[in-house]
Amino acid sequence: MQFTAQQISELLGGTLDGDPSVAVHALAKIEEGKPGTLCFFGNPKYEPYVYSTEASIVIVNDSFRPQKETSATLIRVSDAHAAFAKLLEMYNEQADKKQGVDPGAVISPTAQTGEGVYAGAFSFVGERTRIGNKVKIYPHVYIGDDAEIGDGTVLYPGARVYARCKVGANCILHAGAVVGADGFGFTVTDGRYQKVPQTGNVVVEDDVEIGANTTIDRATLGSTFIRQGVKLDNLIQIAHNVDIGEHTVIAAQTGIAGSTTIGRRCMIGGQVGIVGHLTIADGVKIAAQSGIGASITKENEVVQGSPAFNRRDYKRVYVVFKKLPELEQKIKDLEQALEEMRQAAE
Repeated sequence: MQFTAQQISELLGGTLDGDPSVAVHALAKIEEGKPGTLCFFGNPKYEPYVYSTEASIVIVNDSFRPQKETSATLIRVSDAHAAFAKLLEMYNEQADKKQGVDPGAVISPTAQTGEGVYAGAFSFVGERTRIGNKVKIYPHVYIGDDAEIGDGTVLYPGARVYARCKVGANCILHAGAVVGADGFGFTVTDGRYQKVPQTGNVVVEDDVEIGANTTIDRATLGSTFIRQGVKLDNLIQIAHNVDIGEHTVIAAQTGIAGSTTIGRRCMIGGQVGIVGHLTIADGVKIAAQSGIGASITKENEVVQGSPAFNRRDYKRVYVVFKKLPELEQKIKDLEQALEEMRQAAE
């Protein structure tokens, strides 16, 4: 499909600099732009590409003032990055209009499915499960008995939603994501580990994205909660009875132990480890590879290290840490000088 600069400008509520009739049929990075493509410019370090790109249309911020001539038509918007993201979303919607149930899919007769549902080959939907409107279930997806999937949610190949778990509207579960596996619960009886049945579920609220091979364990009792707007990267482990607050984002390879509560709008870097039964306040930022062994009760705190503490203090400590060999040598020199002074005084 082709769109003119005029059509795109009207769609984004922008203003035009250049030829309104120029048409594009694809999206591209600004450094790789070719005729017939559209790209965006938001980061100042990419400004040279605005003048050298062969792209037909470039989306820019209202504040941008070109220092040289450019062959591309410019569309000015308040936020170039957000406008381009909107176009990417529309592009994906146009490219993926899958509907209908593949003959190889298995959907229980007792399941309820909404309108416009797609179910790919070898996908499975269990008994009494409720599937909303326009849900996309890609091949090899498993959805267990009595589960719920909200309107517009997409489950990519190999995603698993265990029995009785609930996934809200407009969520994305990437390949290999597992929602509702048993929590890691055992008790020791006569020197042997005895499994504690995990009878709860997982509740994923609306607008949540769960990355590839991320696992969210069901609660022992009650629910593990992933609140509205949470974004989880790939390869994250969330244990039983964890509660992650609204619009919190967590990067890859983070592990959160059981019964920990994380506040709203937190930002957690990659490879962070958080022990169980803690509380993390709203707005907390945790730097990558930090270890959290105690609750963080101050809102909007920024921490780093293992064990983690205030990031500014961490930076000051780290400056000293890097100088330890030099400081050690100075101490040895001082000790030697003192010894020489002592011997000279005898």
